[in-house]
Formats: sequence, C-alpha cells, structure tokens
Amino acid sequence: MMINKSLFLTYLYLFIYILLSSGVILYNKWVLSPKYFNFPFPITLTMIHMGFSGAVAFFLVRVFKVVAPVKMTFEIYATCVIPISAFFASSLWFGNTAYLHISVAFIQMLKALMPVATLIMAVLCGTDKLRWDVFLNMLLVSVGVVVSSYGEIHFNVVGTLYQVTGIFAEALRLVLTQVLLQKKGLSLNPITSLYYIAPCSFAFLFIPWYFLEKTGMEVSQIQINYWIFFSNAVCALALNFSIFLVIGRTGAVTIRVAGVLKDWILIALSTVIFPESTITGLNIIGYAIALCGVVMYNYIKVKDVKASQLPSDSIPERMNKDWRLEKKSSNNILDDDTNSGKVNSMSDINVDEEVPLMASSRLSHIGRSQLSSREA
Repeated sequence: MMINKSLFLTYLYLFIYILLSSGVILYNKWVLSPKYFNFPFPITLTMIHMGFSGAVAFFLVRVFKVVAPVKMTFEIYATCVIPISAFFASSLWFGNTAYLHISVAFIQMLKALMPVATLIMAVLCGTDKLRWDVFLNMLLVSVGVVVSSYGEIHFNVVGTLYQVTGIFAEALRLVLTQVLLQKKGLSLNPITSLYYIAPCSFAFLFIPWYFLEKTGMEVSQIQINYWIFFSNAVCALALNFSIFLVIGRTGAVTIRVAGVLKDWILIALSTVIFPESTITGLNIIGYAIALCGVVMYNYIKVKDVKASQLPSDSIPERMNKDWRLEKKSSNNILDDDTNSGKVNSMSDINVDEEVPLMASSRLSHIGRSQLSSREA
C-alpha cells in the first residue's frame, strides 16, 4: 500500500513539532529546577536562547544569504519590531520563571487561558468584537482553569501570577503582530523574524537580568555546562522552525489541535519525569472543562473564516470553476516550470487547515488555494 507523500510529510512535521515543543518545555524545567540541574536563572536562560537564535539568523541572512532581509525602515522598526520584541521577551521571561514555582502539568493547564487572554487583548485593541457565543466559551474556559487551580495540590500564587502574566504578554504580542506588521504590509518568515526580533528581545531582557540575576550569578556556585546550554538553545531554535513548517503545511487551526494533543502528552510525561508533579482528579476535570471551551472557540473561529471566504456563486458553479482551475493549473504545470513552482507554493501556503489531514481531493485543494491567493 502506497503512502501519500504529502500526508506522510504532514504527520511527520506534526510529530516533530509535538516532540520538540514537549522536549523544550521539559528541558527548560529540568535546567531551571533546583532539584535537577539547578540553574535558577530564567532570564539568563531566555537570553541564551535569544542570543543564539539571533546569531544563527544573522549568519543565515547576512553571511550565507539563505533569505533576503525585508525592507525595514527606522519607523517600522521603532513602531513595530520594538514593541513586539518587548512583549515577546516578557512572555518568555515570565513563562520560564513560572517553572521555578509550579509544575509543568499545572503550567499546561493554565495555558488553556490563552484564547481568553487573546480575545481580551483583541477587544481592547479594537481588532475583534465581543460576541455572546465567544464570551460563553471563554467563560467556560475560565471556569475550567479555576477548577483545575483549586484542585492543584502544590498551588503557588507567585508561580501562577508569573504564568498568567506571561500568557497575557504573549496574547498582546500576537495582537500587536496582527495590528502593526500586517498594517504595514510587512511579512516575516521565521528566519527574518528572529533576525529582527531576537536581538531586540535580548536587549530588553538585559535590563531585568542586570537588576534581578546578575548579582545572584556572581555570588552563587552555578554549574557551567556549555553542552547543556548549547543543546537547549538548539532545541528552542528548532522549535521555532518546526512551528513554521507545520503552519506552512497545514495551518494555524491544525497546530492548535496538535497543541491540545501535545498538552495531554506533556502532562502525562511530566508526572513520570518529575515525580513531584502530582495530578488530582479535580485537575483533570477542570482541564477537560477548559478544553471543551477551547475546542468550541476554535470551531467558531474556523466557521467564521470559512463563512467569510464563501463566494456568492452557487455550489454547481463553484465546482465548475474549481474544475476549470484545476485543468488550467495542470496545463500550466506541464507547460511552464516557473508557473508550476508558483502554483505549488501557493497551494502549500494557502491550503485549508484540514485538507492534508482529511486527504481531500486535489480538486478541492486547488480550488481553495486559488481562492486564498486571490484574497491575500
């Protein structure tokens, strides 16, 4: 039985994303925890990640010229890159600091609040409107997280505040990225994103590091294992690229679904790797309630996106157009190598999120990609 190559690559990228995402989180917890590697300096660890990612991106852009830098003016850098980098650095700083106080399992449960935080920030920034169906889903998520928190045996107020603050900082970064970069018509791939954002984030992290961790590192007997820090930074960099591969292959909704699966796997793994991480029945019940709200929210968003993309043509007319587009695309692929590359790249980028996983027909694939390319 022949395995569809496209489907195989999709599942492979999803597997790599789940593996790297889970691995980075567990690796960071192991490095930061006083019970294991004992490097309780989360800002320093985050700066290592940003410094390494920025250096790699610099070599890829300026030395090896893998990708070309975008047209970046000082006005765009000051109004877009700097604020986005500031909130990106904040989300990483607060998120990594939470590992010092609460378990990996509980952190993953708290991350269910991300849609709530994103919606709040989007409403405040004017990019989204509050609707009753979405509000009820967000209320369900919040109730689930509260129940899960109530059932947490080792509940820590400081760690919870750090994690929730990091979630809201990340939500604001996502909204600002949409408002600022898209408004300027600026498109960044993972390499150029790291090229511009990582050094700026490193600079922002230097300020709290100087006041909060510099003195502690000087007086404490910390372990310096360059292989540990190097491999940890490589894993973090690889995770950034894997997210791009998954989104490029499938879409943002699919990576959300994969993220839910990853969270369950991570919760189970964390209890095995870190025995002190205990999960109660109330934890699971609360997290399940929160996930129901998240799934319903994603469903509403997918339905809204599809409704906005639905053309006024009738279904038979749409099928005829899809057939003509596929026939035209097939002829172009046979006749013109340049045009073939363009069609393939557009279908890879703009394909519906569910298409690769549902093994839809090529007719639907071509039709949707052409529609997306016209709307872009």
